[in-house]
Amino acid sequence: MSTAPDYLQDATSLLSSNGFATGKTWYHGTSSALLPSIQKHGLKRSGDQAMNQMAKQTMATIGNSYVETIEPVFLTQSKEIAYYWAQQTIRQRSTRFEGDELPVVVAVNLPADQAAKVRPDVGAAGLLMVKEGEGYLAFIAGLYDKAGLAVPGIDLMKADRMEYLNKLGMAYCDQNIDPECLDLVA
Repeated sequence: MSTAPDYLQDATSLLSSNGFATGKTWYHGTSSALLPSIQKHGLKRSGDQAMNQMAKQTMATIGNSYVETIEPVFLTQSKEIAYYWAQQTIRQRSTRFEGDELPVVVAVNLPADQAAKVRPDVGAAGLLMVKEGEGYLAFIAGLYDKAGLAVPGIDLMKADRMEYLNKLGMAYCDQNIDPECLDLVA
């Protein structure tokens, strides 16, 4: 995993012993290949339709049915964390699609009624218990270390739901987000 470009490195300024500060702006990391659609249609729950279609085709090829799940739009309060997830998106897409995709970060400024519906991503507990999640926890530990703070100890199964937001920078919105709410961070 490469380090985020300087203009995206904000974790040190957001971190305190209480975790990541939250402001009015959220961030979403994705692939440059998806950016034109996001800018036109917004951030849609269940996200990458091309990846979903490939999974559906794969399952049909091997004779299994595929039930598409509707996932929320994943957000974080840190551009640096969003960049991490953008890199993960590219890594996942590279198994199915050829091309030169780059990680991009989108700033999300929600209207007050929608902002009130952003929730800590407690569902991430399952992800954090597998290899991909171990990488994320190591990444988060590196951000705390860089900020000169102790890495928080979190029991993923017993943690208060706010710890997922405050200490791990993981949130979601269970609604589509309109393109007017989005700006490419450049």
